[in-house]
Amino acid sequence: MTKHSKNNTASSIFSYAEYKKLDYGTKRQRLGNESMRRFDSCALCLNSAREPLSCNEGHLFCKECVYTDLLTQKKDIKRQKEKLEKMKKEAEEEKERARQAARERVILEFEKGQLGLAAVSTTGTTSAGESKEDGRGTKRKFAFDSSKVENLAQEAEEAALQQIEREQAAALRNKLPDFWLPSLTPTYSSVGPPQTIKDVKLQTTCRGGNPAHSIALKNLVPVKFIFYSKTKSAGSEISGKNDESQPMCPSCKKILSNSMLMFRKYNRIGIYGLMKPCGHVVCKTCTESLVQPSHQCIVCDVKLSEKDVIELKREGTGFAGGGLAESSKTGVAFQG
Repeated sequence: MTKHSKNNTASSIFSYAEYKKLDYGTKRQRLGNESMRRFDSCALCLNSAREPLSCNEGHLFCKECVYTDLLTQKKDIKRQKEKLEKMKKEAEEEKERARQAARERVILEFEKGQLGLAAVSTTGTTSAGESKEDGRGTKRKFAFDSSKVENLAQEAEEAALQQIEREQAAALRNKLPDFWLPSLTPTYSSVGPPQTIKDVKLQTTCRGGNPAHSIALKNLVPVKFIFYSKTKSAGSEISGKNDESQPMCPSCKKILSNSMLMFRKYNRIGIYGLMKPCGHVVCKTCTESLVQPSHQCIVCDVKLSEKDVIELKREGTGFAGGGLAESSKTGVAFQG
């Protein structure tokens, strides 16, 4: 049966594709050049950025895309805040109902004690320092202390509330009809709002960063590329963009691309220098040799400080030494 021996799954050893199908948990995939986004592309729509804006970390967006995304995030934050307030209100109502039930139990036990139907109390009526003879023959004046009564009532309510929680947990432990539900587990407690709700900090985040960082509309910086057109004469510059124009460095006239050298020595992502006050983009060589020594923009001569130079981020070229070359997807073991 020669034909069947040549089937894809009839080999005595696993192929590379079959071996990769057995992976579980976190899966990784190497990325090629076709998977890399261009440096001048929007991080949201993945197209060439129109009226580009950059955040403080150097991620590029279209003006329309980032405005729409921030507006959507603010609507989601408003909805989440309303949901959190509703959860807090429900938790407080549940806590109040539990305290009311504990208060009713304390009153019921008190009434039973007055009628002689309650169990014998374990605490004695006389103090340890008094003898039976002194308590029998001496009359003491009754003094009503409201603060002491309030403390005793509060302690009784707390004890009754803990007793109710123990009884509910014991009933769930013996029954457990739907044990996979959080509200029907033996460790479930409905007293008090969740403590993690108070620590939630809702703010708009940048979609281009990994991990995400906070972003605001006032922190967005306009980006101004200088374009070079092949149809015009050599060395001609245009400020607008058309179908044949390519962004270039305004100083050395070098065409900007993903394969250029890195901008900082310790950061292997940034490749271009963005002047924050004016928005002009300069390559790495011109930034180190011209911008940093003079502390001014080489296009418009605006004064700059070290914090005014922002790195524009890129994804890489597809090579191992050219930036991002691998993508990972976190998954749960044995669950695909």
